[in-house]
Amino acid sequence: MPAKPSDGARARASEITSICIVGGGTAGWMTAAALANKLKGLPVTITLIESAEIGTVGVGEATLPHIRAFNVALGIDEAELMRATEATFKLGIEFCDWGRIGDRYIHPFGDFGPAIDGVPFYHYWLRLQAAGATGRLADYSFPIVAAEHSRFQHPSPDLDRVESTFGYAYQFDASLYAAFLRRYAEKHGVERHEGKVVDTVLDGQTGFIDTITLADGRAIKADLFVDCSGFRGLLIEGALASGYDDWSNWLPCNRAVAVPTQSRGPLGPFTRATARTAGWQWRIPLQHRVGNGHVYCNSFISDDDAERQLVENLDAPMQATPRRLSFTTGRRRDFWKRNVVAIGLAGGFLEPLESTSIHLIQDGITELLALFPDRGFDAPSIAEYNRRMGLHYERVRDFLLLHYVATQRDDTPFWRHFRALKLPDSLQQKIDAWTTRGYVIPYEFGLFLPPSWVAVMMGQNLMPTGHDPRAHAIGDAALIARAAAIRESVAGAVRATPDHADYIRRMGGAGSLSRAATAA
Repeated sequence: MPAKPSDGARARASEITSICIVGGGTAGWMTAAALANKLKGLPVTITLIESAEIGTVGVGEATLPHIRAFNVALGIDEAELMRATEATFKLGIEFCDWGRIGDRYIHPFGDFGPAIDGVPFYHYWLRLQAAGATGRLADYSFPIVAAEHSRFQHPSPDLDRVESTFGYAYQFDASLYAAFLRRYAEKHGVERHEGKVVDTVLDGQTGFIDTITLADGRAIKADLFVDCSGFRGLLIEGALASGYDDWSNWLPCNRAVAVPTQSRGPLGPFTRATARTAGWQWRIPLQHRVGNGHVYCNSFISDDDAERQLVENLDAPMQATPRRLSFTTGRRRDFWKRNVVAIGLAGGFLEPLESTSIHLIQDGITELLALFPDRGFDAPSIAEYNRRMGLHYERVRDFLLLHYVATQRDDTPFWRHFRALKLPDSLQQKIDAWTTRGYVIPYEFGLFLPPSWVAVMMGQNLMPTGHDPRAHAIGDAALIARAAAIRESVAGAVRATPDHADYIRRMGGAGSLSRAATAA
């Protein structure tokens, strides 16, 4: 009589042993690299299918500080990454003409001054303003002042120093980052197949995807499929009909035109977003070029006029022909359905205003690893994944929409559209709490912390009518002296901070910067 399998053997028999990622680009290769790293030592094969015919969107060149944790988890050397991707450092995002034409502010990766007795410093600044004081809240933020002077250094490990009070991210060539991660993933066992998916076969009983077929006739089976096929959602939508929640009413921009230009002038450690008549224009400085683009709504401006507006506002010669893209803002109703998980553009798209696209890829990977399935694909884990990812997307949606509605602009039909817009309840509650008492409602799930909300709301002239009464616990003279000391500490630290481009060269992370210096 054969022996009964042990509980351990049964558990092993139910484990995922094969994963197929459909689509390359940033999403596909980030997923492949992370899975290869986290599942190393396990009997799991990882296959990635991509087609050179299809190509990638490839305009997501700015990141948020969380990308550093992703790279550290993979053991990636920062200097090597910067050389390979022509990267620069990023201290925040500069917004021009958003509140009013002529306005300018920076959303920094850091806070505005240190808290005093547990009260955020901006409340004390509001108190000073109410008493007639002048001066910018920005002067209390090291990353803002450093960015304005094109300076950068890594945060100090000494938490008592003002130079420790910020985070940083990267501005890089997204296609080079994908190539960098491809090398990493293949070195760690990921098998890549060139090919175009032309058919999917579903299991007749479960409705799961059993096999995908490539144009050359190859059939690939897997336990788990990850859809990184971009806007098409080849598996999650094409095969499983997840459905799509269209958020165009709140975020109507649905087109973009992108073009690289030569690098000129100081190498600023920040991305720029300039509001235009029917959208906004980005500028992302890399070592070897500058990425530019115009995001807009074609209900308010034609494609030709949008491209013309972009070209007329470039600050250097173009290096290629402008490339046009179209999209619909929103998210899949199910990011995870049956045995398919959609990551990146296959899961949704919320426009690149705050550089969130790559971060949402990272969120999708992180949540997948936290809820990694067995072949039973239990419904509660899938539901929890969809709940978490839904919140991630909704929180980002609200933050992006804040930029459009916290404005005094009414000079074009595009901006007047937002003046009359009914907001999601979640955003309206956030704005109401801010305008009445300067309070930022914290989120359990949410990418952007209170200082980010403060930066945008104050930067776009959405000022509260009150502030925390605890800010009056310190006397006038003491507060004025404390504020002056903070401002001088920030200014002095920035004066001692190296030039951004020089710092990249000195740390060994130079690519084109090093070659340019050698040539000179």
